Formats: sequence, C-alpha cells, structure tokens
Amino acid sequence: MEQSGDIVLVGCGNMGFALLEGWLERAGIPASRIHVVEPAEPLRGRAAARGATVYADASNLPEALQPRAVIVAVKPQIVGSMLAAYRRFSGAAVFVSIAAGVPISTFEATLGETAVVRAMPNMPASIGMGVIAAFGNTHIDDVRAAYVTDLLAAVGSVHWLAEERLVDAATAISGSGPAYLFHFIECLTDAGIAVGLPAETAHALAKQTVGGAAALAATSTFSPAELRQQVTSPNGTTAAALEVLMADSDLADLVKRAAVAAHRRALELAVAN
Repeated sequence: MEQSGDIVLVGCGNMGFALLEGWLERAGIPASRIHVVEPAEPLRGRAAARGATVYADASNLPEALQPRAVIVAVKPQIVGSMLAAYRRFSGAAVFVSIAAGVPISTFEATLGETAVVRAMPNMPASIGMGVIAAFGNTHIDDVRAAYVTDLLAAVGSVHWLAEERLVDAATAISGSGPAYLFHFIECLTDAGIAVGLPAETAHALAKQTVGGAAALAATSTFSPAELRQQVTSPNGTTAAALEVLMADSDLADLVKRAAVAAHRRALELAVAN
C-alpha cells in the first residue's frame, strides 16, 4: 500500500478498531498517520494505546490537517448530524462509510461534490478475514478506488459492486451471513448432544467442522456442490443426513427466505436514513 496521506477515522468501536489494527499490523500504515475521533473515553484510550492520535471531538482536529481519507465508522443514526464537522475535508479526501444502511446521497447532501464510498464489512473483519462489499460514487476514479481497496483489504477481501442498491443485497449475504453460520453451529452442537455426545465435545466438533469446511471451500478449486458430492458416499451416513436436509429443497428455501428478510430490512434502514 502507498502509505502517504493521513487518515481520519471517525468512530473506533468494534469495526473501527478492527480497521485501525488492520492498518497497523497488515497494511504497514504508521500510527502517526492515523487520527481517531471518538467521544467514548475507553474506546479513545485503546486507540491511543495503539499509537494513533486521538480526539474527543472533530473540532479538536488540527486546522492544517489534510487527510487523504475520512473513514466514517459510527452508528447509522448519527451520521447525518456529524457530517457537517468534516465538510472542510470534502473535495480533497475520499469519504468511506461503513455505516450500515446510510446511502451515499446522505453524504453528498452535506459534503457536496466529493468522493464517497459506501462499504459493508462483516464480523470476520475483526480477525482480518472479512468480506467487504463496496460501491463508489462518480467521483471515485481508478486511483481512489485502488487506494480505498488497499485500506479495506487490511481487514479482508474487497468486492466492488456495479450499483449502490447491491450493497443492501450484499448485506443480506456477507453482512448478516456470519450469524447464519453461528446459528448453524448452535444447531449442530444441539444435534451432537441429542445423539449422545457430551456438550463440550459436541460444541468443539461443531465449531471445528464448520471452520474446517469453510476453509476448504474457500481454498478448493472444486465448487461447493462438488465438495458436497465428494464427502457423500452412496447409501452412507452423509447421504442419509442430506436426504433430510435437501428434502423438497427445505434448507435451500429456508436460507433464501432468511436472506430475503435481511435484504428487506436493509432496504427499510436505507430509507430511514
């Protein structure tokens, strides 16, 4: 990554802090280049402990500061009220929002003609294994897109979308998706207990099975369908289980309905913001 230019990180909650750590540990950005605005003292303190320069309020940012990027990582409901404080950076800096459901138009209404990227990271970003869906407005050129990709890649893989509306669709899959897997682990654990395994063993087997299978799917040249076929011996135990899971496409339909519900809610949040 090109390390020139300062970064203003607005908000240092879980996702903001994940970005901060990713920049320091994986992107090689010097802590001296990172300015964190965070009103909560404990969150501000942990950012300071990592070497970033911290501020309780945007009004405390140096007048001479000219950041290359302003990363907005605050709760969606406060984005509209806090943007005006950063208007002086518009035009020169690229604004990157990871506030769920907040459309680019909200930024443009306050900041005017400036480069804005709307991004949706997911929870595994906290360990550098996230998936980030991104869309940029018409002011995002190739240079800025590459720079933002580098910033976000510090916490996972970045996927640029052709239309902003697809960010809400991505939210239903990658944004909410980890919760689907966590619930599956819960269910698999309960199933293990039901067939006689000790609870602790069932939980460990469920976690490690899902984690290993996901890692294999991510690195294999085979499709998920092909991998499923490889592990399924005719008339074997896996075939018996899949007969239940795939009966009348029940599981496929359930997952699809879950994603549609998440997408619908993402659209409602976008309208609310």
